Amino acid sequence: MAVLRSYVEGRWTAPPSGEPVHDAVTGEEVAQVSSEGIDLGAALAYGRSVGGPALRELTFHQRAALLKSVGQLLREHRDELYQLSFRTGATLADSKFDIDGGIGVLLGYASKGRRELPDDRVYVEGPAEPLGRAGQFLGRHVLTPLHGVAVQINAFNFPVWGPLEKLAPALLAGVPTLVKPASQTGYLTARVVELVVEAGLLPPGALQLLNGDARDLLDHLQEQDLLGFTGSASTAQRLRSHPTVVARSVRFNAEADSLNMSVLGPDAAPGTTAFDLYVRQLVVEMTTKAGQKCTAIRRAFVPADRLEAVAEAVSERLAKIVVGNPADESVRMGALASREQREEVRRSLKALESAGRIVFGDPERVAVTGADAERGAFLSPILLRADDPRRAEVHEVEAFGPVSTLVGYRDAADVVALAALGKGSLAGSVVTDDPDFARDVVLGSAAWHGRLLVLDSDAAAESTGHGSPLPALVHGGPGRAGGGEELGGIRGVLHHMQRTAVQGSPRMLTSVTGQWTRGAARDESGGHPFRKSLAQLRVGDSVVAGPRVVTLDDIERFAEFTGDTFYAHMDEQAAAANPFFDGRVAHGYLVVSFAAGLFVQPDPGPVLANYGIDELRFVAPVYPGDELTVTLTCKAINPRPGDYGEVRWDTVVTKQDGSVAAQYDVLTMVAKEWP
Repeated sequence: MAVLRSYVEGRWTAPPSGEPVHDAVTGEEVAQVSSEGIDLGAALAYGRSVGGPALRELTFHQRAALLKSVGQLLREHRDELYQLSFRTGATLADSKFDIDGGIGVLLGYASKGRRELPDDRVYVEGPAEPLGRAGQFLGRHVLTPLHGVAVQINAFNFPVWGPLEKLAPALLAGVPTLVKPASQTGYLTARVVELVVEAGLLPPGALQLLNGDARDLLDHLQEQDLLGFTGSASTAQRLRSHPTVVARSVRFNAEADSLNMSVLGPDAAPGTTAFDLYVRQLVVEMTTKAGQKCTAIRRAFVPADRLEAVAEAVSERLAKIVVGNPADESVRMGALASREQREEVRRSLKALESAGRIVFGDPERVAVTGADAERGAFLSPILLRADDPRRAEVHEVEAFGPVSTLVGYRDAADVVALAALGKGSLAGSVVTDDPDFARDVVLGSAAWHGRLLVLDSDAAAESTGHGSPLPALVHGGPGRAGGGEELGGIRGVLHHMQRTAVQGSPRMLTSVTGQWTRGAARDESGGHPFRKSLAQLRVGDSVVAGPRVVTLDDIERFAEFTGDTFYAHMDEQAAAANPFFDGRVAHGYLVVSFAAGLFVQPDPGPVLANYGIDELRFVAPVYPGDELTVTLTCKAINPRPGDYGEVRWDTVVTKQDGSVAAQYDVLTMVAKEWP
């Protein structure tokens, strides 16, 4: 039987023999796995010295394009990956959750990278902070890629999504990745990496794969490396306290198992939409991936007087779940990842049974379609009912399989207290049509959860469900759940970067950040900047226009035309009584409109559209007789895919005495070439 290969230092390698890995459905040996003979220190050094520099040479947009290309490649090979995924015990629906979900993460980050990050190698965070009185000493926060390797150690339950959800933000940040999959399902991860490597989509060293035992991998971590882990809470604790991780302050992120909750609201009586949603969601969470999801519902909280009704409704649905060979179209729940995993679930069930009783399922027997129940890692869905809602086992023991426990509660305060006994969870849900109950539970339990779904009849048609992580939102949790925040949109990218406070003059900050900083030199010598294409435009290009006198007639005509007859614009006595004004004032949007009329170059040209204003502030009132002058300066240039890019313009409107009336950023789309 072939030994799974590892891809390190730019080449594939495999030892002559290894530990056997078995098909979760048939029990047959699929492959062998070992990492013996691989120089793990050299692999990390290769990532730092080859992969890192290559990725850092690219801009965020170029890295986003790499993610998109990898996602599109894997999408073309989904059918092959589905077939291989059957051997892990996953049904087609499970495989789509894993494989399509992982591809979706790549494409999601590719899109966010193009939309939310600059076409540059540095990320500038927040506005400039004035540090001196004269405006010539300021500070800004910039983020740059760490010069290390993002090492990921993954769990067996999501061999595709797990690696890809960590790869995407790391690669977008400019940090190379070393993937260490779990041995039980690592053959599926290996095939994904093979496809990417064979296609030659990524720079050398950007992606490495280690199959087999991690051995002394963590001993070789350095200060610029990162370590990401998905798996058990006990293993997360060991990794976090590893001497090298501690001594070198290695940036560590864990997503650990947790006893996630779902709460049925007291308004959800049998026969209501919310009741049916709750029952359906609980069964889905118990049986998807045979319950082997870190976000699966382990504690099902229901009003104490509804325990019997919920138990009956869930049992009725579970009885219809066909367990067996996932390649069989009639099967709705496949096998656990391995027979060893099945035995681990059975051991955990014994502890849970000491705190309650089984109301559905048999841990020792299950009817199986298209396979041998004993040769494969099959287990019946198990629903328990807790005798005492505060028994420690209910909130501390996780059976990582198709297992959930019904727990009764009295009211919102009681269920919030029960939820906290889990000591930190990745995900929770509240199923109710009562907004007040939802608010009480969400705000009461948010401190213990990384993500909370409020499921009501309005959201039901579009909801992705209790256990569906999304690349735009935090996926991680406090306490037992690992204390991490995996994914989380751009937050996940910034996790792989160093935030540095840079202090200096506006001129120096403009040079460092690539963005014009107020107080730096402006260039008015090249003509109106609206006549320049993206290829010609430079940060600091500027135009000063005005003055224009604002008259009382202007104010009244604007009020009549827009319908904005707020008293401060129309009633002298009432306006003077306002603590902010000395009399009638011009509309703020009249000021902005007059400013546009001053700086706009009206002829057709490279400026294609104005698509927004950011950070608009009206700093001082404008009275009839005031003269307005506007200074427009190119602040940032952000090319986009295609024939145009975004230009951000610093805009300051001043009065005749030099005081600032308004300031804001104008956003325009500008052609890359003109004509």
